[in-house]
Amino acid sequence: MCAGRVISKLPCSGEKEVDLAVRSAKAAFKVWSQLSGMERSRVLLEAARIIREQRNEIATLETINNGKSIFEARVDIDISWQCLEYYAGLAGSLAGEHIQLPRGSFGYTRREPLGVCVGIGAWNYPFQIACWKSAPALACGNAMVFKPSPFTPISVVRLAEIFTEAGVPKGLFNVVQGGVATGQFLCHHPDVAKISFTGSVPTGVKIMEMAAKGIKPVTLELGGKSPLIIFSDSVLENAVNGALMANFLTQGEVCCNGTRVFVQREILDAFTKEVVKRTQKIQVGDPLLEDTRMGALINRPHLDRVQGFIKQAKEQGAKVLCGGDLYVPDDPKLKNGYYMRPCVLGNCTDDMTCVKEEIFGPVMSILPFDTEEEVVERANNTKFGLAGGVFTRDIQKAHRVVAALKAGMCFINNYNISPVELPFGGYKSSGFGRENGRAAIEYYSQLKTVCVEMGDVESVF
Repeated sequence: MCAGRVISKLPCSGEKEVDLAVRSAKAAFKVWSQLSGMERSRVLLEAARIIREQRNEIATLETINNGKSIFEARVDIDISWQCLEYYAGLAGSLAGEHIQLPRGSFGYTRREPLGVCVGIGAWNYPFQIACWKSAPALACGNAMVFKPSPFTPISVVRLAEIFTEAGVPKGLFNVVQGGVATGQFLCHHPDVAKISFTGSVPTGVKIMEMAAKGIKPVTLELGGKSPLIIFSDSVLENAVNGALMANFLTQGEVCCNGTRVFVQREILDAFTKEVVKRTQKIQVGDPLLEDTRMGALINRPHLDRVQGFIKQAKEQGAKVLCGGDLYVPDDPKLKNGYYMRPCVLGNCTDDMTCVKEEIFGPVMSILPFDTEEEVVERANNTKFGLAGGVFTRDIQKAHRVVAALKAGMCFINNYNISPVELPFGGYKSSGFGRENGRAAIEYYSQLKTVCVEMGDVESVF
């Protein structure tokens, strides 16, 4: 990653290890699910405290694990402990309803945990995604078996240790390592009650198919090719900042990135000039240095894939306005790292591959537009629907446009801001179900209805 060197080797979990992890989690679930919400809350708060106090150490581990800048990794760790704190606050408030029925009878609902939940994470936000999935799951009284990406297996192990230190029952949060086969064993296991997956659309389809055989509920947070719409009445500096945030965080390896940047023709030249100027100043290099803002891509095959998209874009008529080439840091220890300069593509059209397909790298495509009606139609012309953004000083227009966008997460005059209080998830091929916010509680619990008769039973027989 950072230097193109192997930092550790972990054995893949086979069917035997997966079964052991699930059975261990099932045993811990029996204890954990019987605790009160306040008791679970105290444990989650303790885990959040440990993460907060060890922020720098965990961020350093994450940077080595993933290749992102230490600056960004610290933000990820902050979001992680905030997520645990948020669901700790909700744990004690989980409740059902009381419904009055005729003749003094009544009914009530109970919100109950599902059991052993499976989390399957992605390599772009390894620690944060594990917290996004485990915090609501554990707050609701579930156990979790988590499988990180085989490209970033390390930091989630630290999370498991922290949960143990915080006081969760042994086995409540288990980590298994591996690739496709390990994931299949998890999805097919009869004692798994739910699967939450973050990753690509093709893998999401396969997980749905496997889950369907066991009638298991799934949450899918998949890919995106999100539109960022910049109107001519926007504050140019804010719009440029938003476009950079929407394209170059974590080396562009972010599913909700606004990589189709639609710019109203009146400001196209001014916007493009400023974006190129700012992009060329982004500091690429050793992600452990404080002034670095873009680290290394995840691995060589992915770097080659991103480079292939840029080559194809040029062949299809796009113009490379800056970047797109490989970058070799001055430090000889990093010469084999997977670095590239962030890229801005101009002269793009809607039918180009770079505009239609998710690149998952630091590549921004700029497209001109003329009218609001036109850009909304073009923005929605995609199989994805994860996110969308609008920059304008006209607040009525902003709300009108986001209401028309077919996307689950929309931004007005900002981008890639994901507070844990707000639900996160997509439409269409970008998946379904929600992470974060109160909405996640719905996906990690189930309702039981109880009907109580206070008088004599009336029979129709």
